[in-house]
Amino acid sequence: MINYKHLQYFWVVAKAGSIARAGERLNLTPQTISGQISLLEENLGEALFARVGRNLELTETGRLVLSYADEIFSLGSELEEMVRNLPDERPLIFKVGVTDVVPKSIACRLLAPSLQLPEAVRIICREGDIDTLLAELAVHRVDLVIADGPIPPRVNVSGFNHPLGDCGITFFATPQLADRLGDDFPHNLAGAPLLLPGEMTVVRGRLVQWLNEQHIHPRISGEFDDSALMKAFGQIGAGVFVAPTPIAEEVTRQYGVVAIGQTEEVREQFYAISVERRISHPAVAAITETAREWLFRDAPAQQERKRK
Repeated sequence: MINYKHLQYFWVVAKAGSIARAGERLNLTPQTISGQISLLEENLGEALFARVGRNLELTETGRLVLSYADEIFSLGSELEEMVRNLPDERPLIFKVGVTDVVPKSIACRLLAPSLQLPEAVRIICREGDIDTLLAELAVHRVDLVIADGPIPPRVNVSGFNHPLGDCGITFFATPQLADRLGDDFPHNLAGAPLLLPGEMTVVRGRLVQWLNEQHIHPRISGEFDDSALMKAFGQIGAGVFVAPTPIAEEVTRQYGVVAIGQTEEVREQFYAISVERRISHPAVAAITETAREWLFRDAPAQQERKRK
């Protein structure tokens, strides 16, 4: 690899026209400069100067190297100028990955505290499956991953799980479908069209187990990895769907559906996954400190059980 200090000495000599004049500009002895240029020529395997009488002239290779050196040191000057003129208050960059099974409104509310820090924050959100996002976390392309469960055992990534909280789920349907089902929740789910979260979600297994324990067998009319797509199908009456209880009011307002029942026995969990055991990034700290407060807000009975 080229030693850029040697390249700088060559560049100054080429511009000054002689080693003596270059020594005056660099405040170095001619012997030092000559030795450094010899090392550069040895590294490149080509002579850069040819002596003509008492003068030095660039060889053909020397002229080619000089053209590159001109560009390199010009860019270096631009870099120094750009850094020198940067604004004093630059935003803190916060890169976060959100697994595609986490409801968008949940993700937004979890991440919102990071934008309320005293310093300016620029949040960069990436969405994908848990395997892809954990791979990006491992190479520091994201600072944090928001997921509906801890690091899966199948994923060979070193990281730490920070529980953000958990909450119950609410069942939703269009007003027309809700009228047909009646008020006998949860037994009115028997034979009802049900939209299930996809197999990649943690809550799906808990929901199916709960239904089996209640001896309730709905008719599965769809399965969705993307919770927003599941809600969209629920909005057109394709079936009953579930969402975390803390966003129940938002779901009813946004999708024009009604809540037909809820349970605290099926819990949605949310985790922040990082490569550090102790949180140091201020945006991550803001998220973990405030998440539990609103996640538990609509589940007072569950909070009381936890206190006991």
